[in-house]
Amino acid sequence: MADSSPKVAEAERIESPDAIDLKAQTLVDQIKKSKHFIAFTGAGVSTSAGIPDFRGPEGAWTLRAQGRQRTGKTVSTLQAIPTPTHMALVDLQNRGILKYLLSQNCDGLHRKSGITSDRISELHGNSNRESCKDCGKEYIRDFRAVATYEKTVHDHRTGRKCACCGGVLLDSIVNFGDFLPVEVLERARSNAKRADLCLVLGSSLTIPPASGIPEIVGKRKGGKLAICNLQSTPIDGLADVRIFSKADDLMIRIMEKLDIPIPPFILHRRLMVDFTSKDERHQLKVYGVDEDGTPATFLQSVKLEYNRRLLKSEPFVFNFRGAMDLGLKLKLELEFMRHYGEPNLDIVCEAHEGGDEQTLYLLDYDPVTGEWKTSKQRGQANSDGDDAKEVIDLTDDTL
Repeated sequence: MADSSPKVAEAERIESPDAIDLKAQTLVDQIKKSKHFIAFTGAGVSTSAGIPDFRGPEGAWTLRAQGRQRTGKTVSTLQAIPTPTHMALVDLQNRGILKYLLSQNCDGLHRKSGITSDRISELHGNSNRESCKDCGKEYIRDFRAVATYEKTVHDHRTGRKCACCGGVLLDSIVNFGDFLPVEVLERARSNAKRADLCLVLGSSLTIPPASGIPEIVGKRKGGKLAICNLQSTPIDGLADVRIFSKADDLMIRIMEKLDIPIPPFILHRRLMVDFTSKDERHQLKVYGVDEDGTPATFLQSVKLEYNRRLLKSEPFVFNFRGAMDLGLKLKLELEFMRHYGEPNLDIVCEAHEGGDEQTLYLLDYDPVTGEWKTSKQRGQANSDGDDAKEVIDLTDDTL
């Protein structure tokens, strides 16, 4: 608990590079033999991104216990770049090596890095995710979707309403005294029971019930538990491999020994454009979606060329009437939240008289180069009722 954090934090330890390298090789050997490898992450995987931990010498709870204010510079979770550890876990999961990820972090970096929703349990929530109290509809936001907690930490109302049913939206943060979401916890425990290898990265393993999940693997016959943290944990005695190291230092060595390059961070956005047309009445609807279809808010405004309206709030819908030429090009200018300095992006869609069409635009932004790479998948209902899809690379100069 935050109130139980000592005024004097336990000293952090870092083993020699040779010792870390030797233990990384042991882990690589175990990973290669593993059939159900899972990872468990805590605040230590995000510290190199500029996000403070909790129980370290300058951790949030340590400072609170000492009555001190933070003096060093920190990075907003919205602007933080996922670390080498985040990106290594993404690639291991994409290759089928890492079967499941469990995380105590609320910063949203795992999902932003590319971990899919069906292969992670965000045990303590996500500061960018909220859901409807009534219908359960979820929303992903490119802003902090967190309640103010002015009256009580158990009042999770964000002040927004559900676009589907008008119900009250609640944040997903699990505060002290809250129960963990049942489904999220069950998926985590189910994967731990199946796991033959669990790697803990950057967690003190002191906050139940999440902290008890790696213990399931460590106590099971045939289960291997590895813990990488700068401070001790209550279950160090169960660990087959115990590494005192920064998460990045260990994961970089592991990926090198696996001969797998760590991919750079690319910000992935998925934009849906719906065009409907009937009796010379036309509608253009623009909205973001997550990889599982969950509505995602990441646009500040949308502008349609030759239209005086600048839409600055969802839903981004343009209505117009009149005859329309087949294949008419409609140019949209997209303005993003600019957390990573994303420039505006123009996309062109086609109008189809008398028919409905939905197009998915895949927008990939490289924060290093400051450039967008875009492609699209176009679908239109055919006579069999199935969706015919066409993939077009919008960066091809020959188009």
